[in-house]
Amino acid sequence: MNNEYTTPAETSIGHVHLKVSDLDRALEFYRGLLGFELTTMYGENAAFLSAGGYHHHIGLNTWHSKGSSPAPRNSAGLYHTAILYPTRKDLAVILQRLMDADYPISGASDHGVSEAVYLEDPDGNGVELYRDRPKKEWEYAADGSVRMVTRPLDLQSLLSELD
Repeated sequence: MNNEYTTPAETSIGHVHLKVSDLDRALEFYRGLLGFELTTMYGENAAFLSAGGYHHHIGLNTWHSKGSSPAPRNSAGLYHTAILYPTRKDLAVILQRLMDADYPISGASDHGVSEAVYLEDPDGNGVELYRDRPKKEWEYAADGSVRMVTRPLDLQSLLSELD
């Protein structure tokens, strides 16, 4: 294997496709609560959602998982899906929506390079809602690597973006 290859800087991850046990329940979460737009239904067992008219950022299906229980927590698999919001205020808006809906939040962290809110979708899939800080605010170690941390996120400061 050639270790000299570097993925181009413009590369991005285009979408996530999740197995869910109940399509309507998953749609209520991703469309109803998080606000993604339904772009198409693929038969009765799959749905595709997006932000801003893209063909899809999130695919949901019950092809192999209808009525099933969540994947075991202590096994290999998806840790979380990360949804990047364009501004701190946008992250505050979605946090307020979650709070207004009494939706359980499992954590909130300041990583130095980003601020993140963590929760699980109805099927137990981890979801990270975050915003990146501008690169000029990032800290770097002496060797040039990005210094990431995990500190508690000041939720009141985040919510003050709504004032």
